[in-house]
Parts: sequence; C-alpha cells; structure tokens
Amino acid sequence: MGFHPINLAIRFLLEVSALVAMGFWAWQQNNGVARYSLAFLVPLVAAAVWGVFAVPGDRSRAGKAPVAVSGSVRLGIEAAFFACAVFALYRVGSNSLAAILAAAIVIHYAASYDRIAWLLRA
Repeated sequence: MGFHPINLAIRFLLEVSALVAMGFWAWQQNNGVARYSLAFLVPLVAAAVWGVFAVPGDRSRAGKAPVAVSGSVRLGIEAAFFACAVFALYRVGSNSLAAILAAAIVIHYAASYDRIAWLLRA
C-alpha cells in the first residue's frame, strides 16, 4: 500500500502541508524583511534535506538519491521533518491543525507499513 499512487499523492500533500506549516511558523517569528527571508528559507532548507537524503531504489521518490542513506536514517529524517511541522503549528497556536496533521501522518505511515518494512530492511 505504501507505493500505491493514491497513497503517494497523500504523502505529497502531507509533505506540502508540512512545508507550509514550517513557513507559517517562520513568518510568525519576526517582522520586516527578516519575516520574508525566514518564511522562504525555513521551508527551503527543510525541502532540501527531504530531497537530498534518500534510500537508493525508493519507489516513493523519482530519480536517483543525491546522498544515499540507510532506510532507518531516512525514517529518522522523515520523522524529524514531520515532527517539526506539527511542532511549528503547535507553537503558533494552531493546536487543532497540529493534531489533524499529526493524525494524518500517523494514518499515512500505518497505511504505508510495507514501505516502512522495506526501509528497515534497506
């Protein structure tokens, strides 16, 4: 199920939601020009980390892994990425959105049990 096209679309929406949450948190941290810089740079750095470190042969992402990592390292990166997004929503006072995002992430990973098993073996 983890590599099913619908599940991959849901995964993409979760990734975009996480980046928006991090950008919104960054926007709330400052005023003026720094506000725009942070709102741009925080999601950019998060997306770069997400895209650069990958497991070779991971069917959930297109292309070659720029920096190959083990499956357990990749799961750690994914957990940190989504945890930062949930925490960002919590810190800006969007507790309901944080809870919804966290629940959606847990449900997605539960449905992706086969991908998680593959990553732990990779």
